[in-house]
Amino acid sequence: MEADLNTLLKTICPRVFPDVAPSGTARPFMTWQALGGESLRFVDNTAPDKRNTYMQVSVYSTTRAESLSLIRSAEAALCAHPTLIVKPQGEPISTYEDDTQLYGAIQRFSIWAAR
Repeated sequence: MEADLNTLLKTICPRVFPDVAPSGTARPFMTWQALGGESLRFVDNTAPDKRNTYMQVSVYSTTRAESLSLIRSAEAALCAHPTLIVKPQGEPISTYEDDTQLYGAIQRFSIWAAR
């Protein structure tokens, strides 16, 4: 699932990283981070063929408008993905980082994918 997610997000922004972007990365860029998910087991304690991950996608840019536009594009692309089942877990959160002077847009998704 992570490879599919990374590939999909790179169609929106060429700079995509798991967890954190390297220092000095050109703007805009995206990061994604797994935040756990639902663990499912059948009554016989076997695992289903799908797994769930709560995924946070973050966009950082020099403008608030660009950050919001890119996270909206990411949401649309994720929800339209042919093999991932994606549900946004709320609207994006806007942020500003004083030390880097970057605007951010952060959104969480529930993603079901093949195990």
